[in-house]
Amino acid sequence: MVLALLVSGIVVLLVLLGLFVFGLRRRLIQRSGGTFDCSLRWNVPERAEGQDKAAEPSGKGWIYGVARYNGDRVEWFRVFSYALRPRRVLERSAIEVLHRRTPQGEEELALLSDSIVLACAHRGTRLELAMSEDALTGFLAWLEAAPPGQRVNVA
Repeated sequence: MVLALLVSGIVVLLVLLGLFVFGLRRRLIQRSGGTFDCSLRWNVPERAEGQDKAAEPSGKGWIYGVARYNGDRVEWFRVFSYALRPRRVLERSAIEVLHRRTPQGEEELALLSDSIVLACAHRGTRLELAMSEDALTGFLAWLEAAPPGQRVNVA
């Protein structure tokens, strides 16, 4: 009986410690400011010529995260991770905005309710970012605020 209570207490303590570390990590990421909630879908395939244009995008592949501006880069962190390093780094000069749209079909369930999907290309890789309207306005302003001489492609 005492052993079962001790093991249960240790399990509860480990779960609480894990949750505390998640919160501490997010606080460390947001400490420098310039962060926003941003879901990411990496390496999105292009639609084929003969593919039905009315087909709704799948809700698969979206990963919830937090993005942080850091100079001429946007660093993207997974929310449910213990890593202190960003999972993806997007350089301002390499981002090309292709188009924006509202979530469709299953995406509405996979993304936050007020999200706008921004289709982009980064160094030849197609990706989609989903963020709030306010975050999108800030992101596009950040892209357009590139130093003189840098090529920025915003649709």
